[in-house]
Amino acid sequence: MRAPRLSERYGADVWLKWDAANPTGSYKDRGMTVAVSKAVEEGAEAVVVASTGNTASSAAAYAARAGIRALILQPVGAVASGKVAQTRMYGATVLDVRGSFDEALAAARALAARGTHALVNSVNPYRREGQKTAVFEIVEELGAVPAAIYLPYGGGGNTTAYGQAFAELGGTPSRLIAAEARDRPHTVASAIRIAEPAHAETVAAALAATGGDVVTLEDETILAAWTDLARSEGLFCEPSSAAGLAALDVERPEPGSTVVCVITGHGLKDPAAAAARAPAPVEVDPDPDAIYGFSAGESR
Repeated sequence: MRAPRLSERYGADVWLKWDAANPTGSYKDRGMTVAVSKAVEEGAEAVVVASTGNTASSAAAYAARAGIRALILQPVGAVASGKVAQTRMYGATVLDVRGSFDEALAAARALAARGTHALVNSVNPYRREGQKTAVFEIVEELGAVPAAIYLPYGGGGNTTAYGQAFAELGGTPSRLIAAEARDRPHTVASAIRIAEPAHAETVAAALAATGGDVVTLEDETILAAWTDLARSEGLFCEPSSAAGLAALDVERPEPGSTVVCVITGHGLKDPAAAAARAPAPVEVDPDPDAIYGFSAGESR
């Protein structure tokens, strides 16, 4: 989707890869459909993931579709309410782990090593096989390789998958700009609230291969970009999805170049964050004159 107002602001051709319209509302579905399909093919009766939210809902949905059980390990109190509700509706077993995401992932790995559950976190290579398709779509839809792709950086699985895609395409790749929160363990952008990225080494390799970079952002910068996307382009994403947009101000695109910002999840994934930041409704009487005043812009 082209972003006309952002394009004008940055003097570049800015496009948005909108992955928020996938079945569970996030880019995770690209890889999860492959990982769960392969788990079933290999005889798994259950899948397990550690998650900050989107991986959980995607794993739960595809497990339900496949008719197998899903076990979700999530850090207690660290996952957005919309994602928890979504995951529970799919019938998954949701366990609140008294610890960090990294500790939950270590437990999930240990459980999978027993042979009882298939681990479908992004350390599963089938996940990255699915996620790399976003790059193929970008290049096909634009008809060329963009100068740069900006995307959020949590665990690093998606950045790694994008790097893998460019390695397979050959030719000159897009610069990959991976946008992370400065305070990783406590960022308001809960989907990238991962202290120790599992794919740090492969992210570094992907950035080196594409001439890319890591951009570190304050929470307020991410939130400002999140709000701006909704009001300037009419697209509502979750806070972490705006990290790539926020990075445009740090790694500014070359004038006239074509760049893509990856929007990884829908805003309804984190309704509490939106309710806390958006203007509150104003109570009025059913009086047309009073209502007209607000419609003319007095409420802004």
